Amino acid sequence: MASSNLFFHNPLDSALLKSRRSVKPGEKSDPRGNYFRDVTAIIHSYPFRRLKHKTQVFYAPKNDHICTRIEHVMHVASIASTICRALDLNSDLAWAIGLGHDLGHTPFGHLGERILSSLSGKKFSHELYSLKTVDCLTMYGKGLNLTYAVRDGIVNHCGERFEQSLRPDFTVRKLEEITDRGCLPATWEGIAVRFSDKIAYLGRDFEDACHLQLTTADSLPPAAARVLGTTNAQMINTMVCDIIETSLQTGEIGFSDPVYEAMQMLVRFNYEQIYRNPKMTAYHDNFERILTTIYDYLLNLMQKYGRDSARYTEEPNSLAAHFADYLQKMAEYYTGKPDDEAAFDYLAGMTDDYAIDCVSEIMLPKSFQIKF
Repeated sequence: MASSNLFFHNPLDSALLKSRRSVKPGEKSDPRGNYFRDVTAIIHSYPFRRLKHKTQVFYAPKNDHICTRIEHVMHVASIASTICRALDLNSDLAWAIGLGHDLGHTPFGHLGERILSSLSGKKFSHELYSLKTVDCLTMYGKGLNLTYAVRDGIVNHCGERFEQSLRPDFTVRKLEEITDRGCLPATWEGIAVRFSDKIAYLGRDFEDACHLQLTTADSLPPAAARVLGTTNAQMINTMVCDIIETSLQTGEIGFSDPVYEAMQMLVRFNYEQIYRNPKMTAYHDNFERILTTIYDYLLNLMQKYGRDSARYTEEPNSLAAHFADYLQKMAEYYTGKPDDEAAFDYLAGMTDDYAIDCVSEIMLPKSFQIKF
């Protein structure tokens, strides 16, 4: 078996990959190292905390054993770290990208993306929005000041394309100017995360669907079951072991032909039996009404009160007060920006539960029940 060091080397300058958007004068090196510092910055951020109440696939689950977005990013980070250890790559870098890759996800999962695209009139991409989140929307407009390599892996992680094998692009870009979801990461670690995203959700989505009785283990295509297994643990183990062995042999990160073909069968099965299941799509109109109502209400607030946060207390609900607090703390960032951007960002950052609570308040304020 070939040595991983012969294949998996990042030719881009190490100083560039570790560089940050801003450096304080006299700033000392961090004992955690550049990439593990990014790990801790991400896990202490507000967007990361909110992931525990954001949809992975199954909306606002009350079943504690159903995967939420925060579990998903931890699964991705751990799988990517495992692959990178085996390929003699930087596991801290993979861990940071994995934890941060979905920080820009909307409430109600990928459906939320489509709804927000409709509201804004332009394609919403959680990959690009995750970069905006870590660069601009955390720390009240200051951002997390992550390294170039982590930011690159976040914005280029695209988990909905199912390539068999990939190599990094090794191109230096102005990441904030990327508009194409098809761009490839500039590091091998970013490529590992891109594959780990798929490995993490395919088997887990199937397992959760079985728990919720949307499908059964014996419904899997027999050819896929023979290769991948019939449980999430078996599927992850098969795909991770295969990608490590195949990558060491080929010099590209990717799957062998049998595992890739079986994975494609699983992808088709999940789309047909889970993601497009009528029980899943039945609530799409409800979620669209929820997000549309909140967005219109926030825009109306800004038309009435502008950036005068004190006046928002005239509204009989806590949403207005919380949004006023957000505008006040983010005032510097939104200076010169249109009102709809602030309303959109606040909506995009909501959790499923918070969005549902907010629309309830808008439609029937608690003070109404007290007065009448």
